[in-house]
Amino acid sequence: MSEYLTLADVELEGRSVLVRSDLNVPLDDGRVSDDFRIRAALPTLEALVEAGADVTVCSHLGRPKGVDKSLSLEPVANRMGELTRFEVGFENGGDITVIENTRFDEGETSNDPLTAESLAGDHELFVQDAFGSVHRAHASTVGVAERLQSVAGPLLDDELKAFRKLTVDPARPYAVVLGGAKVSDKLGVLRELLGKVDRVLIGGGMCFTFLAAKGMNVGNSLVEDDLVDMFKRLMEGPDGQKIILPVDVAVGESFSPDAQRRVVDVYAIPDDAMGLDIGPATCSGFRNLIATAQSVFWNGPMGVFEWEAFRYGTDFVARAVAASEGFTMAGGGDTVAAL
Repeated sequence: MSEYLTLADVELEGRSVLVRSDLNVPLDDGRVSDDFRIRAALPTLEALVEAGADVTVCSHLGRPKGVDKSLSLEPVANRMGELTRFEVGFENGGDITVIENTRFDEGETSNDPLTAESLAGDHELFVQDAFGSVHRAHASTVGVAERLQSVAGPLLDDELKAFRKLTVDPARPYAVVLGGAKVSDKLGVLRELLGKVDRVLIGGGMCFTFLAAKGMNVGNSLVEDDLVDMFKRLMEGPDGQKIILPVDVAVGESFSPDAQRRVVDVYAIPDDAMGLDIGPATCSGFRNLIATAQSVFWNGPMGVFEWEAFRYGTDFVARAVAASEGFTMAGGGDTVAAL
């Protein structure tokens, strides 16, 4: 028996269904600039309509402090309507009805009972299809699920099945590639995985906290000083040998898209320079470890990929993961944006 219910386990025809999708997409001057998540969410919504359900969709967008019309889901509903043959309404009737940003209500993030009750409303079924939000105890995730019969949508089901390949007897060698700006953002992932994997390849801004923990001078690079001692102990511990750090980095004179890229050895980072990407020797080493791995999980870019001068490392790792003959998974908002 499955650990959870899916759409195949419940009656859909004639039922009022609330779907929690991940429609947290970038907006540019009131228009959707990247519709990847909308396209990913649509097959679930269309399947529900085709099955005869009355479909309402909720999602957060950004981190508004109260009502902020620049983060309204109306442009998302408009783009969704352009991508599907079904009628999409914003806060009113349609084959698919998109309601306003759940975070406009301050009770969303605190899982306020009244907010959850309002979202649940008269719906008869809750479909959780937003994998990127299920870890948050919010009204649109936990609160609604406590009030309605709940099932995993196809997107969530696929993600959970894929994660089992990385958490239940994964094929080895098992390599994890971690990047992103702050190591504190990945601390839970690192602690959870370090005892289960064979290699952890560290890039991105977070690598400089590790390098500082090894006593290196990292110039003006981002360092989370409060974590330095902890990571020194971590690297000296029994799993410390699994952590692979950069051997060279690309630095700039400032945090600017116009900064000139210069590659230096990690032992020779100038005092007035800032690390903004991993270097070519590190890329080659990471590629070799990824190529020999049978399981690969990548979370976080290797540098400031938004800037042409400092996207080399992220592009290189992306191609290395794509070329892997093992099972690979990439996750995280910035990682998806980079891809």
